[in-house]
Amino acid sequence: MPDHTAPPDARGLAGPDRWSGPGPWWLARGEDSLPAGTHWLTPGEAAWVARMHYPKRRTEYLLRRLVVKHAVATVTGRSIEAASLMSIEVGNAPDGAPYVLVDRAPLGLGVSVSDRAGWAVCALGGPIGCDLELVEPRSPAFVRQFLTDAEQRFVAARPDGDERDAATNLIWSAKESALKVLRTGLRRDTRSVEVAVEVAGRGRWAALSVRRAEGGVLPGWWRREGRFLLTVVAATAGPPPVALDEAPVLAAATPRHSWLGAPLRR
Repeated sequence: MPDHTAPPDARGLAGPDRWSGPGPWWLARGEDSLPAGTHWLTPGEAAWVARMHYPKRRTEYLLRRLVVKHAVATVTGRSIEAASLMSIEVGNAPDGAPYVLVDRAPLGLGVSVSDRAGWAVCALGGPIGCDLELVEPRSPAFVRQFLTDAEQRFVAARPDGDERDAATNLIWSAKESALKVLRTGLRRDTRSVEVAVEVAGRGRWAALSVRRAEGGVLPGWWRREGRFLLTVVAATAGPPPVALDEAPVLAAATPRHSWLGAPLRR
């Protein structure tokens, strides 16, 4: 469900021009990075989060905005102090796609954000989609319902256990990223896009492609970082995403479910 409504002309307009090159870039942040309080949010963001009564939704909302703001601040040469982050607003268009305003002007870059188990990733570039998943078991029913026949064969060919779990979640993650580029999300049948991947070692990018049932292929990249899988899909071919962090943090990241201790806000 969209967090905010985008102005009708927010897409495709030129924004700040202080970044170097077209991207793509990526950045990860965990719950431990969240500042105390909401003084780093815009008034609209703070008002929205104040209405959230479930810690899980509240934490995810804050974490998604933090990672986007940090990524945008980095590529536009801004600090990550609260006053600077307040000048960066993260909203959602009516179809759910995120957009960014900097000093109330459209950023002029595509943005995608995903969160999973206490961590969030932002990707910036052209029209772009990213997704973060855990390497965890998925049921045979899940594989049959959401994966194409070819994808099911790809998964079945992997040894049972970690490799098969990774293959299943990699295919799923790439679909999620592609559906973000297409701006449909899971409103579209996940079997209407078919994923093919190259094998990669841990901690480095490998290529993937997503073929649409109506024709056309979306290019992308994937990598495994410890317990997590990250995929990035774009509308056009380009280089792999560049990390905005000097030291990767996902490789040693521990999945967290902090909301389980208090599912309702007091």
